[in-house]
Amino acid sequence: MEYRRSKRVPARLTLLIYRKGALVATGMLRNISKSGLFISTHCPNLDPDEELEIEFNLHDRNAPGNQRIKAKLIHKTCAGIGAQFAGGGERERPVLRSLLNWVKETNLLIGRPRTERAIAS
Repeated sequence: MEYRRSKRVPARLTLLIYRKGALVATGMLRNISKSGLFISTHCPNLDPDEELEIEFNLHDRNAPGNQRIKAKLIHKTCAGIGAQFAGGGERERPVLRSLLNWVKETNLLIGRPRTERAIAS
């Protein structure tokens, strides 16, 4: 059985992936937790331990437009990448909280298939 510090929550959101300020890939958020996320993407030029910035737009009038959060690439597969949120500095905490709240509210609004609900419980 795989151990994780934080429970993963399924999510869907288009993301932009930056390395050293340059856009290197786009992807789709597949799941997220307080400590990291999995992004469905094809990005052969990224390697584990690289520092990234993940950009997203919640399309919510109560949230700022494009927001970025720092992350470290943990693993890469043919399905995508797993990244861990970096640090947790004062600047990143509100951005992460905003993203997690959006995912929680969106999942409540659209519902989830029964199998995903059972896994998340």
